[in-house]
Amino acid sequence: MTIYQISIITSTGYPYYNLIIKNLPSGIKLYLRFYDYTSRYRNNQLPLDSESLFDLNAGLISALFEFARNMDKKIETLEFRSRKENGENRNNPVSYRGDVLITLQSESYLLDKAVKQKVDLIYRKILSKKIPLDTAERIFPDEEKKIIDILTDTKAREKIIEDIPEINIVTKDFFKAMKEFGLESIVITSFDFSPIRVFGEQYNFKDIEILLRNIGFFPEIEPLQWKYRQSFIKGKQAWVYIINSGVGVEVEGLFEPYYYILIATPDSYLGEFPEKIAQAFNLILG
Repeated sequence: MTIYQISIITSTGYPYYNLIIKNLPSGIKLYLRFYDYTSRYRNNQLPLDSESLFDLNAGLISALFEFARNMDKKIETLEFRSRKENGENRNNPVSYRGDVLITLQSESYLLDKAVKQKVDLIYRKILSKKIPLDTAERIFPDEEKKIIDILTDTKAREKIIEDIPEINIVTKDFFKAMKEFGLESIVITSFDFSPIRVFGEQYNFKDIEILLRNIGFFPEIEPLQWKYRQSFIKGKQAWVYIINSGVGVEVEGLFEPYYYILIATPDSYLGEFPEKIAQAFNLILG
């Protein structure tokens, strides 16, 4: 699991819901992702003067430092994103019904666009029906299960399990043909890059997580296209080929394509192999 905790609050600080999906791993860089579903937008907000801005910033840093210390965590970097000039500006704000803020604690390598699509789905299917949150009923057990299923890619995982006998046959054949050309591992991930299955004897699941963390940034890839990046694992360099399969599962109207990841030695020569493995896997999972 690569999303460890979800919290739902209001912008006034009302703590509506918190769910720990999996205990946080120690000693790694994690992201705390923020998603804003508030209907409020201060069109008439006046810019703060430098002294007031400094006071506000000091209060924020102090509160975050105290929060991190109490949670036995260490904050090293805070990333802010300025408001967009087009589409999400003062004249044309994104509008939601309610006062909902959602945060996720997750792995750093996840594709933010896909994670946001998951959170959007949770908002539309569950939270939008409960507004205002400060007087709403709590999350019911069946709703909590749906939240967990969405965040942990349950449907995508079940599809892999269903087809694993055929996938195993294909991967064994590919390793026989490509091992001498530097292929070390094959990974199938969900549409936000959460690893679902690891094939090959070279690396285990934890190794793959380390390798993905070391990439740092994953590019967006068009369906049926692939790109490669460098990474490091067990003290050595590795080439990582990332393929957008173009096939996947549909969850509540949201299409979630699989990604195929190939890990190879720096001196490898895979040629058109990424395309071949995509075609073979797609015949099974499509």
